[in-house]
Amino acid sequence: MTYHATPPKQTTAKTLPTYAARDLTEHGDLAQIVLGEQVYTLRITRAGKLILTK
Repeated sequence: MTYHATPPKQTTAKTLPTYAARDLTEHGDLAQIVLGEQVYTLRITRAGKLILTK
């Protein structure tokens, strides 16, 4: 008979910052997000999907 050790308990991942897409777009469909020197556009589609473009 083979016995296995009890697996170590996993720690929970730290909580990530969470933002509502409608808050980012100020209840519209577009927002700009800046990362360093780059500007990205966040768009909410009519189907309720998110698209992030450079």
